[in-house]
Parts: sequence; structure tokens; C-alpha cells
Amino acid sequence: MKLVKRISLFMALSTVMLGLGGWGALKAEEFFYPNRYHHEKLESGVQNSPVEKEPEQIIETAVTEVPVVTADTLYLVELVDLNQGTVTESQETVPVMYIGLNREELLEAISAYDKNPPLTELEKGFETIELTSFSKDRVVVCKYYKEKEPEGFYLMVADHFIVVYEEDRSTIYMNTDILLDLLPDSLQREIMEGKYVASEEELYLFLESYSS
Repeated sequence: MKLVKRISLFMALSTVMLGLGGWGALKAEEFFYPNRYHHEKLESGVQNSPVEKEPEQIIETAVTEVPVVTADTLYLVELVDLNQGTVTESQETVPVMYIGLNREELLEAISAYDKNPPLTELEKGFETIELTSFSKDRVVVCKYYKEKEPEGFYLMVADHFIVVYEEDRSTIYMNTDILLDLLPDSLQREIMEGKYVASEEELYLFLESYSS
């Protein structure tokens, strides 16, 4: 009889300990995983206190297409002759360095070109360049040219020989084998004072006339 009582008491204690262990495990899980526990209570319809649903955050992004130069952009160049007052328009291939540039970037590139133009442009009398129209479909640039007026020359004397100087009277343009003493007296006086020759044509006529 005592043995039966002891077994009953042992089973009762085991049941109580098992219940306490389960309850402790449930509380521990609730403590360490509160979000999952809360979610399970919502699904089961058990809710201790009202929970306000946080509003969804909506992020609006404004996508604005910025026009850029492409290989398909129509590239027009207007050539302005400031001497003649004429304008000639031509269609050219878009320079590779301009492809992918927006308006501000293209303006910067054209400004750099204006400050350091190629030698070939300077030889043609290049003055300046500007952007007159811009879109992703069509770009127009305007180049201004002004051919320099022909510069004159000065005939002067150095070591009894005629020397041709440029218009600044200090830069030697050409040395000649023409002796001053072999020229007419009136011409000698002009050359000793610095005889001005207005063009290359006039200069070469003089050289042909007095060269030995």
C-alpha cells in the first residue's frame, strides 16, 4: 500500500514538473522571439491589447530623362565667315568626345575647344565657337572665322645686304643676296629708312628685279 502511494506521489510530482517545464519554455520563447509570438496570437485570434498597424512607407522616385548626345543625334555646324558676312551650314558626324554628354557638359567641352582650338582651325582664321541649339535629336554649333588680312613687310639693311622683315620690323622674314650699293640712290635711301612692302606679290617682284 505504501508502495502504491509512493508511486502515485512520484507521478504527481513528475506531472507538475513537466507542466512547469513546458510553461517555462513557452515564456522563454515568448521573451526571446516576441515578434513570432505576437504573430501567432494574431493568427489564433488572441490579442491582449490593440496593436496599431504601422502605415506602409511609400517612396516616390521621380525619374527625369536628361537628354544627352548620342551617335544618332543630328550634328549641324554653321560656318560664319566674318570677312564676307556669309553663313554655310553642313551636317557632320558627331565627335566621339561629345557622345553621352548632356547640355551642361557639352557647353564645357565646347568652351575647352574654344580656348585651345586645333592648329588647323587657327590657320583658317578660327575666332570662336558657340552652341546654338541642343536636344537629344539635334545639336547645332556655330563656328566663326575671320581670315587675317595679309601682313606687309619691311626692306631694311644688315651688313650691306637687303633683309626682309615682317611687319613688326623685328622678325626676319628672309635674307637676300642683294647688296644695297647696287641699288639706285633713291631706293637706297628708302631702304635705309625702312621701305614698306604691302604684300608678298610686291615683295617678290622687287626680289626678281634686283636679285643677281
